[in-house]
Formats: sequence, structure tokens, C-alpha cells
Amino acid sequence: MRLKNFIACAIILFLCEFSWAENWPQWRGPRGDGISSDMNVPVRWSEKESISWKIPIPGKGLSSPVVWGDRIFITTCLEKEQKRLLLCLDRRTGKILWQRTVLTAPLEPKHPLNSYASSTPATDGQYVWVTFLNLPKFEVYCYDFEGNQIWQRSPGEFYSKHGFCSPPILYKDTIILNGDQDAEAYLVSLDKRTGAERWRTDRPNRVRSYCPPLIIESAGRKQFILTGSLCTASYDPDTGKQIWIVDGPTEQYVASMVFLHDIVFLTSGFPEYHVMAIRPDGHGNVTKTHVLWHEHCDASKASYVPSPIAHEKYFFLVTDTGFGYCLDAKTGKRLWQHRLGDHHSASPVSGGGWLYFPDDDGTTYVIKGTDKFELVSRNKLAEGCRASPAISDGQIFIRTLGHLYCIGEPKKPTASEANARESSNGATQKLK
Repeated sequence: MRLKNFIACAIILFLCEFSWAENWPQWRGPRGDGISSDMNVPVRWSEKESISWKIPIPGKGLSSPVVWGDRIFITTCLEKEQKRLLLCLDRRTGKILWQRTVLTAPLEPKHPLNSYASSTPATDGQYVWVTFLNLPKFEVYCYDFEGNQIWQRSPGEFYSKHGFCSPPILYKDTIILNGDQDAEAYLVSLDKRTGAERWRTDRPNRVRSYCPPLIIESAGRKQFILTGSLCTASYDPDTGKQIWIVDGPTEQYVASMVFLHDIVFLTSGFPEYHVMAIRPDGHGNVTKTHVLWHEHCDASKASYVPSPIAHEKYFFLVTDTGFGYCLDAKTGKRLWQHRLGDHHSASPVSGGGWLYFPDDDGTTYVIKGTDKFELVSRNKLAEGCRASPAISDGQIFIRTLGHLYCIGEPKKPTASEANARESSNGATQKLK
């Protein structure tokens, strides 16, 4: 009986240790929508307050950090040496555990606001996947947690005068990649373990866009949805077959979509600006039947680069020029508008009921996720910020132009890590 009680207590302690800690494994987090289920997320910080650690990141890049357990992964580019790097950091200290030169190749043409390391990595706790452009090839690389390269594949070529950004998106035992471009465009699924191609889908309009797919479940099925290639479309993530499509509403897209109460929401774009809500339960061309609401607006009311975020009954967005909005999800009615920073590139995230909007100047505006505007805090860091934050286990990770910050309380070793260290020390003493 004592043994049974001991085992039961051990299981409960193990579950408690990990149930509240959520990883941030890919672009915009565990569900691809910028939302963390963590409740104890910090809301106030500065260079002198609530910083667990701050470390310089070599080179330049706009990719977001991803977090799994005690590891952080981030990409960067040493422009002078033409090297694209993958870095692995210790989550507790920020120490760089290893770095690998993934690619050494001439730098591709790009937009001044883009970088040569813009694609956020993805990880499942065993492997990490990164993407770079080895002009003209779109390259995908898989590494294990010790920094060993497992495989390398090129799903095709990629051409865009604005440069490259196509982060891998996790789905079951695959990664899904967007190859929208000004040439033969495609969506492709690769086996996570081997890089073997599972399926490929043609994108007929041949127009560059940079929107990672969002995986949702609606109408009794899994879907991945994305904007780009002159349309908004849904596909079966197991086969790549198109489920539904909405024409337009514009030509080029950067912001990812979000999903709430069986509604998908987009903001775009170029050359025209739109916000739109779509019911994702249709088949075929649903432009005339499943657009719930649509506003054709100017640049002061829609976002081109920052992705939106959903919370409770509302969609929130910040425009590139710093105007924040709250919209009713079912009607599109604008419930509030407020000026935040002067310019925004990073996408907002949320945790604990708070919404976090970083601006290009390095200030993060924390607001309540309600239909009444309430600014909780304004948090300034010493450098500008273009990368979207990551939230994990009560900490926020913010990449500025030269550093990575860990904001929140320092993490102590978990019970399992402490036990492992104790066992290791005991074994060492026995050997002595």
C-alpha cells in the first residue's frame, strides 16, 4: 500500500510539474495563433526590472525564438561572412550551448525591412527545423537537440525581390511549408523525421506572400488556412487538397490568420487594405456565401505586417503605423481604437488575459483583452524590436535588434532535473 501511495504521489508531482508549463514550439506558439495558456505572465519590466537575463545574439535576424523545456532555439545571419546560423541556448541562463552554421551562401536580394534570417524555427522536443534561402533553392534543415544535422531537403526554388520567409509549421508527423512566390508556387508537406515529401499542392496565381498556415479544426475536420496568391484558402493538412477558397481580397499578404468561435479572420495587405471574417465550413469557391463580414479600408485601419490576435469575443490588431483596434468577432464592429507606437512590425501575443503589442522602438504595450481600452503598462527596452515575442512557463522572450531578453522570474531546476543531478552526483561519488 505504501508503494502504491508513493507511486501515486510521484505521478501527481510529475503532472503538476509539467501541466502548467507550456512550450512555444513554432511561429506564434503552440497553436500558431500567438496565444499562451500560461496565466502567470509578467506585465511590467524595464532594463532594470524583471529581467531574468539578457544576452547578445551574434549577427542579425528577425526570426522569433522558440522554446521547449530548458532549450531555446533562434536563427541569425552573419552578413559579412554570409553565414546563416542556428543557436541553441540554455533557457535558465541564456548561455549559448551550441551554434551551427546551417548555410554559407551569397546573400539574396531582399526588402530593407526583411532579414536573411526571418523564418522562425519549429521544434517538437526532439528535433528542430529551420529554413533558409540558398538562392535559388528553398532549403529545409533538421537538427537534433545536440546540434547534429539529421537531414537537409530542398522542396523547390523560390523567387521574390523582397527576400525569403517561410517558417515550418508542425502537423502530426509532418511540417508544412508555404512556397508562394513570383514563379512556380507551391505548398508542401515533409516527413519530420526523414524530410521525405508527403504531398505537394500547386498555387496557381504565382504571387509572393509570406503567410504561414494556421491549423484549425472546424466543420468536423482539420484544416490549414492561409492568405496569399490572390486568395484566402483552406486545405486538408493530411493530403494538401483544397477545401474552400475566397477570391482575394487583395494581392499580397504578410500577416497570419487567427481563428475564434468558428470564424477565421484576416487583415491585409498590399496594394489594398482589408479586414475580413470567413466561416470555414464551406466547400469550393465560397466568396459569395461564407464571408461573414468584410471592410475595405485604408492603411490606418488594417495591418499589413503584424498579425492579429483573438481573445474571448474579439479580434485585435495593430496597424503598421501604430493604431490599435478591437473588433467584435461576429459583426466586425470597431469597439475601440487607440494609438500605440509609431510603427509596428512584430505580431502581438497574449497570456493570462493580457495582450502584448511590441513596437519597432522596443516598447511593449500591455492591454486588457476587452471591449474597453485599458493600458496596463508600457515597457521600454534599450533597443528596437522587429521579432514577435514568445511566452513559456511564466516568462516572455523578446528578441531585439541585438539581444535576446528573458523577462520574468528566473527558473529553478525542476524536481526531475534536481533528481537527475543528484543521481549523477551519487554515481560520481561511487566511482571515486
